[in-house]
Amino acid sequence: MTEHLLLFPDRAVAQEIAADLADEGFSEVRVLRVALAGEDDAEDHEWGVHVREDMVEDESGPVESGLRDRFAALAKEHHGWYDPVPTDP
Repeated sequence: MTEHLLLFPDRAVAQEIAADLADEGFSEVRVLRVALAGEDDAEDHEWGVHVREDMVEDESGPVESGLRDRFAALAKEHHGWYDPVPTDP
C-alpha cells in the first residue's frame, strides 16, 4: 500500500484532480482541508487530495517512484505541491 498527498490553494482544482484520479481506479481518493504548520486562519488552509493505492507492494520500487514523479509533476502543473509521505491526513 502507498499513500500520497497533493496540496492545492484552490478547492475546484483539488476536486477536479481527485475526480480524475478516482476515475483512473486508485484504491481511495479523497479531498480534504489541510492546515499547514503556522496557519491559524481556516481561510488559509490548503485543499488536499489524498491518494491511497493498495496494489503497490514495494514502496521503494519503480511503481512507487513513478507515482511520486507523476504526482509531483501534477501538483506543480496546478500550482500546488506534493507530499510523498503524508502524516495521517
